[in-house]
Amino acid sequence: MAQYAWLLVALPLLGAAILLIGGRRTDRWGHLLGSAMVIAAFGYGLALFFSVVGLDPEQRVREVSLFSWIPVEALKVDFGLRLDPLSVTFVLLITGVGSLIHIYSIGYMSHDDNRRKFFAYLNLFVGAMLVLVLGNSFVTLYLGWEGVGLASYLLISFWQYKPAAAEAAKKAFLMNRVGDIGLAVAIFLMFANLGTTQYTEVFERAGELSGGVVLAIALMLLLGACGKSGQFPLQAWLPDAMEGPTPVSALIHAATMVTAGVYLIARANPIYDLTPDGRLVVTIIGALTLLIGCVIGCAYDDFKKVLAYSTVSQIGYMILAVGLGPFGYALGIMHLLTHGFFKAGLFLGAGSVMHGMNDEGNIRRMGGLAKKMPITFVTWGLGYLALIGFPFLSGFYSKDAIIEAAFGQEGWRGWVFGGAAVFGAALTAFYMTRLMLLVFFGEKRWEKLKSADGRDYHPHESPKSMTIPMIILAFGSVFAGFLLSNGDLLAGWLAPSLGELQEAEHGVLPHSVVPILTVALSALGALVAWVIFGRKSVRVPVERPAAAWPVRAARADLYTNALNDWLVVKPSLLLTRAFLVLDNKGVDGVVTGTATVLGGGSSVLRRTQTGFVRSYALSMLGGSVLVIAAMLVVRFA
Repeated sequence: MAQYAWLLVALPLLGAAILLIGGRRTDRWGHLLGSAMVIAAFGYGLALFFSVVGLDPEQRVREVSLFSWIPVEALKVDFGLRLDPLSVTFVLLITGVGSLIHIYSIGYMSHDDNRRKFFAYLNLFVGAMLVLVLGNSFVTLYLGWEGVGLASYLLISFWQYKPAAAEAAKKAFLMNRVGDIGLAVAIFLMFANLGTTQYTEVFERAGELSGGVVLAIALMLLLGACGKSGQFPLQAWLPDAMEGPTPVSALIHAATMVTAGVYLIARANPIYDLTPDGRLVVTIIGALTLLIGCVIGCAYDDFKKVLAYSTVSQIGYMILAVGLGPFGYALGIMHLLTHGFFKAGLFLGAGSVMHGMNDEGNIRRMGGLAKKMPITFVTWGLGYLALIGFPFLSGFYSKDAIIEAAFGQEGWRGWVFGGAAVFGAALTAFYMTRLMLLVFFGEKRWEKLKSADGRDYHPHESPKSMTIPMIILAFGSVFAGFLLSNGDLLAGWLAPSLGELQEAEHGVLPHSVVPILTVALSALGALVAWVIFGRKSVRVPVERPAAAWPVRAARADLYTNALNDWLVVKPSLLLTRAFLVLDNKGVDGVVTGTATVLGGGSSVLRRTQTGFVRSYALSMLGGSVLVIAAMLVVRFA
């Protein structure tokens, strides 16, 4: 079974190649082929999982070498696959949720003339992500890393006739390049100090590295993770990526791109185990980002952008967890998996609402949609409850476990990281309840309004190709957390890849208190949202009233875009202008000046060439007289 694991990557990439090369000839069935390729990869992934799950833990890690990829002097990289519990788990998430998103896209993109191309890009995205998680070296991971970046650019800008979509794709591409530089530097450091980039050799010999080099590698890997997973200070691209079609948002935010950073840190756990300072920085970034995402999510009126900042926040929880090292590697992956179910369901539900509302995305123009779209309401509602940590749903088991592990740290770390995590849970309940109330309950504000193209709103339930994937994801939102946490099932399965999950013995709060505190604060956040938004109607026509400074700051993304503009964009533009002046006045000036001098000198000399013999004879006589005079002066001086 393992020797054919390359099929996992080959199937979606083959689908992308057929649809792109085949062109318009594949329009009629391209969406079916694209979906079938990912479903087939999921089927093979399931078979591979069942062939591994029954093995002893030490037998669950296997390497499959395919061919020699880069045999250059000392740099020898084999293109191979690493099949272990961590990579197989990600395979199931990527292809499983990816299959549902492909099926959903059949209905969602049914009226788009370029649907075939859209499915080609989706296949490319899935194939690149599978290369990323299945590669057996950091160089192979980097290949998938860049492939995901390319595919995300193509998908975010799919409706490139919209200026906002084109700008969002460019922003995502450029900000991810910053993180990619960090990952590349980390790989360079590994090769320079160990002479290899293969996982097995790097992890076995990581102890040979000095503390400074290990810390540098850990920080550069973190920079790469911040780029792909939308963590501070590189989180600004992620909400703008909502300009792409909704299935793209679901795929990026739930199953593929944003999970890559969490995977990278978890995969490199032997390196992070050697540097407590590196883990501390990871934890700080995660805690800070989860709060940033929550605060901004409270202020936005755009349906998908609220969910986007929710993703920024939830990935922050995962980064916080893996930053806790052996206390949180498995917890971060568990929340990643449960989040994959309920966040994909939430995005697909948002797409369903917008599909029935003439592509309207402003939640203040909605209201009372629960009766108009009952399936969407129920499935979205279950995802909402899972996200806010409602007892015994998926988020309750995974997110609360991270909060408990954060409070389990000793001293100030327990208070700071645990406090940030539990405060984030309260804010999450607030902004998600606000979203639920404004979209599905209250006054039907859309009855008094018209859409951007002047049409009346006629909200309706989506077709089965869209609702069936939402129903399946809703089941995952309800049951996945219980199944994964039951008897530490997931932690035991991942132990060969991540090590044994450790439980803090002495924390700042007892373990029994943390779940009660978390549920109580989440309930308080939901109650505050109901008091503010559930008891009064939103004005129609919809106009945003004047707001206090904190609300304005949240609506301005806490000025993080302005910060990036001042720290990166403006200095880069000034530097570019300086180099332009240097090039024009300096380099070009020297070249042009030399040419001018030579040209002018040649013009002067050219005038001495008259073509008359008497002129040349006179010149020779004059020269002879000057030479003789000089000799006489030297002789009698």
